Amino acid sequence: MHSLKDAELIRTMALPAAGASASTASIDLAATTQAESHFEVEVLLPELENLVEDKKATVTLEDSADDASFAAVAGLAPLEVMGGAGGGADAASIRVRLPSATRRHLRATADVEAAGGDNTAASVTMALIF
Repeated sequence: MHSLKDAELIRTMALPAAGASASTASIDLAATTQAESHFEVEVLLPELENLVEDKKATVTLEDSADDASFAAVAGLAPLEVMGGAGGGADAASIRVRLPSATRRHLRATADVEAAGGDNTAASVTMALIF
């Protein structure tokens, strides 16, 4: 299990307003050194006290060859939480190894379902773990 983080390879952003999406800045996977080629990607989503009951917040890892056109990384399920009875969702995280066909640039995109409440005070974090 990997446990080292490089501050240069951590991206954080505030969650978007309900009914919207937002993306982290990308990480250039080709910029990592040969010794760092074995890593995992960790996505952290904090407790969402204001997520409305039965509404979802989703974080998807996306890749791109040109750092402009992004799509979900094939074979990886998104991180998804749903507002529980009375609202709110527990913190959640995923830690994955990227498929070998992953393209050069990596980012996380968060979506909050319409009428999902104001979760903009919470931030999602994506980090490479070595």
